[in-house]
Amino acid sequence: MSFLTLEHVSHHYFSKTGYTKALEDISFSLKEGEFVALLGPSGCGKSTILSIIAGIIKQTEGKVLLEEKPIQESKLAIGYMLQEDYLFPWKTIIDNVLIGPKINQKPTNEWKDTAIKMLKEVGLTDVQNNYPSSLSGGMRQRAALVRTLVNDPKILLLDEPFSALDYQTKLKLEDLVGKLLKNYHKTAILVTHDIGEAIAMSDRILVMRSNPGSISKTFEVPIEIRQATPLNARKHPKYQPLFDKVWEELDRREGGVK
Repeated sequence: MSFLTLEHVSHHYFSKTGYTKALEDISFSLKEGEFVALLGPSGCGKSTILSIIAGIIKQTEGKVLLEEKPIQESKLAIGYMLQEDYLFPWKTIIDNVLIGPKINQKPTNEWKDTAIKMLKEVGLTDVQNNYPSSLSGGMRQRAALVRTLVNDPKILLLDEPFSALDYQTKLKLEDLVGKLLKNYHKTAILVTHDIGEAIAMSDRILVMRSNPGSISKTFEVPIEIRQATPLNARKHPKYQPLFDKVWEELDRREGGVK
């Protein structure tokens, strides 16, 4: 049984003078615990797909099913992590992390123990009472990750969460996210422009083309790469041949990665 299914999803953005077709006939599915990357140039509709899955916008055509129920009827929690951490500057890290349980009127004291445990896993125990302004970009993104995971989402949507970080911090955070998602058996979709990141982190890569956004090809990531950490995956002998194939598909469709 598929955990998440998109069936012939299309989406139009309407204006006073007409409309723009952002997505056309998007179909794919994920099993529970699977990690899929959406890879493609700017403007191909990757983030629009995440917005539809998150219920922020409703698709113009097609179906989105979570555990075989329409996404609007599902009560399963969905986590969304963006490029910006969007931490509240006037709240401490622990208070930022506990925003979700507080909004959902869950007993904060019970969830605080879980939050502290997760902060320890990402190396933020010593700064849990600090304010975001005192943390580096990588530390803030780690806090944002914990804020997302503490609500126990059944599916995690990652919209280029590492793109604003320096390369070394980005690789470390990729390793951390990969480890946590495996430990907590989370289903995830990553939006990225980075071929290496898509290969190192995901089980499958859906390459998209533009005008309108659609899926041009799907690549399965070899099991040997999937079992490695994102850092070590880039050193595996099967990494470069797959990188070249994905690059050729992007280049053929879009004239290179933008």
